[in-house]
Amino acid sequence: MTSSHVVKDILTLGQLFMVGLPGLTLDESTLRLIQKYRINNFIYFKRNVESPEQIKQLSKDLRQACRENGLPPPLIGIDQEGGSVTRLPPPFTQFPDARVLAESAEPEKALMDYAHVCAGELKSIGVNYNMAPVLDVCVAGKGYFMERRALGGDAKNVGLLGSQVIKEMQASGVAACAKHFPGLGGAAVDPHFQLPFVTKPEPSIRSDDLPPFQQAMDIDVASIMTSHTIYRHLDAEKPATLSRKILTGLLRDELGYEGVVITDDLEMGAIEKEGDLGHAALQAFEAGADLLLICHSHEKVVAALKMTAAAIAQNPELAVRMQESLERVQVMREKFARE
Repeated sequence: MTSSHVVKDILTLGQLFMVGLPGLTLDESTLRLIQKYRINNFIYFKRNVESPEQIKQLSKDLRQACRENGLPPPLIGIDQEGGSVTRLPPPFTQFPDARVLAESAEPEKALMDYAHVCAGELKSIGVNYNMAPVLDVCVAGKGYFMERRALGGDAKNVGLLGSQVIKEMQASGVAACAKHFPGLGGAAVDPHFQLPFVTKPEPSIRSDDLPPFQQAMDIDVASIMTSHTIYRHLDAEKPATLSRKILTGLLRDELGYEGVVITDDLEMGAIEKEGDLGHAALQAFEAGADLLLICHSHEKVVAALKMTAAAIAQNPELAVRMQESLERVQVMREKFARE
């Protein structure tokens, strides 16, 4: 393939990357990603938030930069689960952990209120994509690191409550994200730091972990996030994020999911400590991921984009895959990112 094919694929592929910003304003590095690499998906962290007015202006500037460069309106995401995973400080509403809401006297009402208020606040600052809810089924008192963030230890209840959050959030105009497929509730270590292993037998995964994700799919959840975890009885070699067996074989082909698959942050220790991030991004894309999430280093974003584009230019099957992903992301964008 010629270098022109690689350039063409880079210009298209940028719309399949979601990136973090370093600070409170639209900086030169982020602007370069928009202008040169056609990236139009972003994610906010605490480092990006000072006040409602400031973050609203940042969203406005991102939308304007995308528009001026002939790009579709951006997906702007955030992890606003509540409790231990909260990016927006006061005066934004401070919610407790999902577990607390799920175990309250009126859990359905508490979670509906969370979804409604949270979505309203996100829309008010130009955020159209929330990386929630967690659908991991996590039994309490076993030392699993997801305990506080999970809605409970019973698949049926987690599916019921999680589906209500998804419905309410998406009805309010904010895309939801069911995470972390195929279920992170049985992991003892945090993939932010190292690669977890889940040794649960496949029948147990199917009965205990998959049902909430199936319920989310049934109500058209906008996206599903992958887990940086090795499931020994699903794919003993690769974490779910990099596993074609799990993302394409199980999630797409068997369960029939047609929405957007987004990776968890590829800069997390579970991925980066195991090998090169650029190669991981390519593997995740080959496995079936649509959106590749890189939350910090713009240098790594560019390197991963170039490596993936070069592979696509040499492989017609990957070029078809890219078009499929672009179409899925575009459907989500048209539904939730309209200006």
